[in-house]
Amino acid sequence: MKRKLMPIVVLGLSIAVKAQKLDSIQTKKIDEVVVMTAQYKAQTIDKSIYKVEVINETQIRAMAANNVSEVLNQSLNMLVLSDSKSGNSTANILGLGGDYVKILIDNIPVVGDTGLGSNIDLTKLSVNNIERIEVVKGSMGVEYGNGALSGVINIITKKSSSKTLSGRLTLQEETVRDNYDIRKKGNGRHIQNVNLNYNIDKNWFASVSVNHNQFMGFKGNLQGYKYFEQDNLRGYDWNPKDQYDANAVLKYQNKNMSIFYKASFLREKFNYYNPLVSRESLNDGLGGITYTAIDRDYNTKRWIHQLNVQSQFGHVKFDADVSYQSQNREYQDKLYDIPNREVKSTEASKSYFKTDVFYSRAILSNFLNSKVFDFQLGYELDHTDGYAALIAGDFFGDNVSRKIFTYANFLSAEWNVSDKFSIRPGARLTVSNQFKNQFNYSLSAKLKTSENSYLRAVLGSANKLPTYDELFTYFVNTNHDLQGNPDLNPEVGYSIGAFWDQNFKTQNDWRINYGLNFLYLDLKDKIEMVMIKEPSTYKFLNINNFSSILYSGNFDVKKDQFLFGFKASVNAIKRGLEEANVTAPDDYNYQLQLGASATYKFEKLGTSISAFYKYNGREQRYVYRNSKYELGEIGAFSMLDFMVNQSFWKNRFEVSAGVKNLFDVTTIKNTTVAASGHNESSGNLNLFYGRSYFARLSYQF
Repeated sequence: MKRKLMPIVVLGLSIAVKAQKLDSIQTKKIDEVVVMTAQYKAQTIDKSIYKVEVINETQIRAMAANNVSEVLNQSLNMLVLSDSKSGNSTANILGLGGDYVKILIDNIPVVGDTGLGSNIDLTKLSVNNIERIEVVKGSMGVEYGNGALSGVINIITKKSSSKTLSGRLTLQEETVRDNYDIRKKGNGRHIQNVNLNYNIDKNWFASVSVNHNQFMGFKGNLQGYKYFEQDNLRGYDWNPKDQYDANAVLKYQNKNMSIFYKASFLREKFNYYNPLVSRESLNDGLGGITYTAIDRDYNTKRWIHQLNVQSQFGHVKFDADVSYQSQNREYQDKLYDIPNREVKSTEASKSYFKTDVFYSRAILSNFLNSKVFDFQLGYELDHTDGYAALIAGDFFGDNVSRKIFTYANFLSAEWNVSDKFSIRPGARLTVSNQFKNQFNYSLSAKLKTSENSYLRAVLGSANKLPTYDELFTYFVNTNHDLQGNPDLNPEVGYSIGAFWDQNFKTQNDWRINYGLNFLYLDLKDKIEMVMIKEPSTYKFLNINNFSSILYSGNFDVKKDQFLFGFKASVNAIKRGLEEANVTAPDDYNYQLQLGASATYKFEKLGTSISAFYKYNGREQRYVYRNSKYELGEIGAFSMLDFMVNQSFWKNRFEVSAGVKNLFDVTTIKNTTVAASGHNESSGNLNLFYGRSYFARLSYQF
């Protein structure tokens, strides 16, 4: 670990010394938060025609978060579901999982296993170079196409700096519940990152960031990789993984044009330690024995290249992106001699998910150069090439090759009827070499009800294309019959939302914001794995319907160095289910969520304290058991994080410490998953690994 830290430390300190001699470039400070998701141009939250939730860099740092998963864990009406065995975490919005949430980086969808921008592992997205995260809930098919059905999460990275040369070096150490050891093959979590930004001249800007996140795993109820009893207790409840990611940006800007190129690279190694232990003879004539296990390493490599050009022809504005992305996921089996701590043999690496994507998107706007009425026209092109293993993780049969080409044109217009009222209709037509043509529509409106009060209404539709598992899975033997369906149709959904926001400032400088929100989502032809013949014949079918109703409210108050926020919501979900000709009840099931955050800064001391609380109420779902539908349950739980930040030396040094998951949430009750196909229900959901403590040291210049 020390060898890994020293080069980063030396590099950061040497550049910092040089930075003291350089003058800063003066730039205008912007007090208001600027958003860009689904807007004609970057603009403040109040002017946005959509309801956009923003998590800025200051909030992210206050959370001591290291990846997007940890940030969004604190967001209301969003549940980040973690798989302790694979290490992946995906976002669940309005009761729909990661396949229905579009993940973007700088307006570009991220390459993943099952589609571009869909079902993205949020732990693979570090916050090392993030400026803010923008979240829009509801169907956004016109703006972002396939998969943008329950919401869009847009991660905006930094591409500017106020100084000639600036940077940040951060070291963070965390316990994993009550385990911590900085040594190699020890315990805990060890994070290092460095950011460097350089304004070459008034037109050119460059930056580079590197992040290392090493999670040593959590044994939980198991005994770790050194254990060799033959009782299936070897391994980890949360498997170890090691991540490196790097980003580089080069930007040119003048008064008429802006161009930036960005390259991102991720390498992740995930270790799986097999609980099945074999007893082997040494054949040494002395009766010697040893114990072995076939362990597996999962390796992921991902490249994202993006070129963005913003310019104008006369008064017509032009914004275009071209992106090439690739992701390759491989596994490698190793025969491990447990008592002797050595690898006896290694199999060749095999790829099970490989994706190459060429993506392009361009928008022309401001055709009429009018403040009253204007429109924009755009296209989106996605060519995906690669293959996926059948039921990735079991690795039998041949990989399924696939090429998917989609092309879309979209059009929207914005009519500012008056200074207080504006309306924006939109439409998209998508053609594909795999599926029938898809049509999406949207209609948004914003009314300024008073000087500081806004009412928004949004109607939008979206589709979700079938995934490769849903299309091509084939697992048939004497005990199982689980099949995909190449004749599946895309899922079709729409949402309707109404959002009211009010803000004002009192005479004694209290700034108060509050709002009420309503959102309804409806989904048809939802794809489910259903039993078509008892006891074990399953097939993916377009059979189910889904609807979700969300009522929520928020209250935020700020004065001087004090900031407090409170949110509450009730989410009602109805799932239309059918299994072996038995239909589930069609009533709504309700879930309550609460969230609160508070920050106070002692200005003279340079000390700030922050707390983040979230309550997830009991969630109920119908599940098919014993030839009938029963009401299952995901248990309620509460999360609380608390941290203290202390600044030194004109805010160049910052020391932070705190506790995450103070209530020590680990496994919660889950009776909503029935035995299906070749999987069995466990009755529990392994949600977190429990309470952890952290300490962080940052130096910036």
